Amino acid sequence: MTILELREARNKAWEGAKAFVESKRDKDGLLSKEDAETYNAMEEKIKNYSKEIERMEEMENMENELNKPVNSPIVNKPLKADNEVKTGRASNEYKDAMLNALRSNFRQVSNVLQEGVDADGGYLVPDEYDTRLIQKLEDNNIVRALATKIKTSGEHKINIASTTPAAAWIEEGGTLTFGDAKFEQKILDAHKLHVAVKVTEELLYDKAFGLENFLIDSFGKAIGNAEENAFLNGTGNGQPTGIFDETAGGTYITTEATEGDAIIELVYSLKRAYRKNAAFILNDKMIAKIRTYKDHNGAYMWQPSLIAGEPDKLLGYPVYTSQYAPEDSIAFGDFSYYNIGDRGARSFKQLTELFAGNGMIGYVAKERVDGILVLPEAVQILKIEEE
Repeated sequence: MTILELREARNKAWEGAKAFVESKRDKDGLLSKEDAETYNAMEEKIKNYSKEIERMEEMENMENELNKPVNSPIVNKPLKADNEVKTGRASNEYKDAMLNALRSNFRQVSNVLQEGVDADGGYLVPDEYDTRLIQKLEDNNIVRALATKIKTSGEHKINIASTTPAAAWIEEGGTLTFGDAKFEQKILDAHKLHVAVKVTEELLYDKAFGLENFLIDSFGKAIGNAEENAFLNGTGNGQPTGIFDETAGGTYITTEATEGDAIIELVYSLKRAYRKNAAFILNDKMIAKIRTYKDHNGAYMWQPSLIAGEPDKLLGYPVYTSQYAPEDSIAFGDFSYYNIGDRGARSFKQLTELFAGNGMIGYVAKERVDGILVLPEAVQILKIEEE
C-alpha cells in the first residue's frame, strides 16, 4: 500500500472505532468488557497504521537522500561555516512557524510569518518548501523541465532581434555598410494560479501525519498539471501563452506528405541551429500511430528507450508526451526558447468557511507565473490529418 492509501485506511479505521464506541455504550455510557477489548484491538490497529506510515515516510526520505549525487564539481566559492544564521523565509524558525500555523488552522500564527504575508492574505512558503514545490512541478510538467526559467519581480521584457545581420564581401578599401537592427519585445507578466486541497481534521491533528509532505506533493501535482496544460494550450488571456497557440505559439507548417514522410519534413523544416537541442512533444494517444511509421529503408522511426529515465526517440530526437497536447498535432523544436517567468514565491492560505460543516480543512496554494515562446521559429508544428 502507498502512504496515501495507508492514511485513508487509518482514517476509515478511526471512523469505524468511533462509531463502534457510540453504538456499544450502555445506559451509563460505559462499554462491556468484551466491547472494551474489541475497541482496544481497533485502537491498536490504528496505532499500527501510524507506525507504518511513519516508517514508510522515513524510507521515502532515506531513498531520496541516497539518490542524490555523491559528489559534484566545485564551481562556486567555498561554503561558509555551518553556524551561518539563516534569516527570513530561509530560517528554520519561519519553517517551524509555517508548519505550526498549518496544523492549527492558522489560529496560531507566529510573528515571524508576518514578513511573508502576500497581498491576498496568504503566507509565503518557506524557501525549503518553495524549492521542493519547484522540483515537484518539474517532475509533473514536461514543459517546465525543458524550458528556460526566469525569476521575475515585475513585468519582464525580453528583447528579440527581428532582423538577421547579413555578411557581405567587400573589395580592398571598399566601404563597410551596416544595416539597421530592429528588435521586438516579448513580455513576461504574472497570471494567478490557485489550487485547493482538503484534509480531514483527524489527520490534521495527528502528529504522525506528514502534513507538509502531503501538501507539497498534492499542490505540486495539481499545479504541475495546470501549468503544463497552459504552457501547451494557453491563450495568453489571463494565463500563459501556449506552444500550440496558433497566434503566438510555434510555427505551423503545411505539407502534402503523409505518415513517416511528414515527420521527416517536420524535422527538416526546423532550422539547423535549433535542431541541435530539439525534441518532440505530442499527445499520448498519438504514440500508437507514430510507432508504425517507417523510413524509406523499412526501418521503424520510433526508437524505444533502453535505459530507465531516458525518453524514447523518434528519428534520433527525444520524445515527450503529454495528455494535454493536442491529439492532432506534433511539436518539434528547441523548447528552451519557451520562457517561464516565476513571480516571487508561492503562498499558502487556509479556506476556513468552505468545508467547515463536514469536518474537513481546506488549504489553497497560489503562484503567479507566465510563459511565452520568445522565438516562434524555434518550434515547428505539424497537424496530423485523420485517416
